[in-house]
Amino acid sequence: MELTPVLRSEWLKIRTLRSLPGALLALFAATTAFSAIAGVSETSDPGFDPLFTALSGVVPGQIAAVSFGAMAVSTEFQSGALRVSLAAVPRRGRWFAAKAAVIAVPALLVGLVTALAALLVARAGLGPAADRLGTGEQVRGVVGCGVYLMLMALFAAGLTALLRSGVATLSLLIPFILVVGFVIGDATGTVADFLPDKAGQLVLRETYDGTLGPWSGLAVTALWAAAALLAGAWSLRRRDA
Repeated sequence: MELTPVLRSEWLKIRTLRSLPGALLALFAATTAFSAIAGVSETSDPGFDPLFTALSGVVPGQIAAVSFGAMAVSTEFQSGALRVSLAAVPRRGRWFAAKAAVIAVPALLVGLVTALAALLVARAGLGPAADRLGTGEQVRGVVGCGVYLMLMALFAAGLTALLRSGVATLSLLIPFILVVGFVIGDATGTVADFLPDKAGQLVLRETYDGTLGPWSGLAVTALWAAAALLAGAWSLRRRDA
């Protein structure tokens, strides 16, 4: 089967499973809400980073992006759906590439819209402090945020294909995102700079220290996502449907 009809069929699955558009809606709602709150509450700190404050809603909001990627793949392992998919598309690599593409595109588009909305609502709360932000920094933050959310969704999708369980993936990734980077990050030194979430979030900061910069940090997150997708593709080729 050609790639185009495979993409169409996988996109139809994304659109018709209510939990998947719901996860993207939750991504938008949670990120903008938390950014609006941060914009009002952080301005009293003279050393705050206005760009990261404006986009800080991504930190809790990314859980929805991770859930989107995990659920998009985990549905294939329920009730024999994967067998039906592979019967229609015997070339497993092509099928998985199409699945990754229909996860990446909506995650990127919703991520960009979400980042722009979060920036705008947070700027209203930041008041004069928002004037510190240049146009280039804001564009970098919005674009980088969209790419970061897409990469985290793909990271979750690859892990789900490897583990064959959305529950297992979320049980692993959510504590990892919420705990590891914040609780033990300082204790592990520069090692924590190369964690997928902490590295990718550098693009959301106006100022940054350490080994990585905004785009090199995103590149590290992209390598994590690529490794997870390759591991998922390997598992899909090696194991029975």
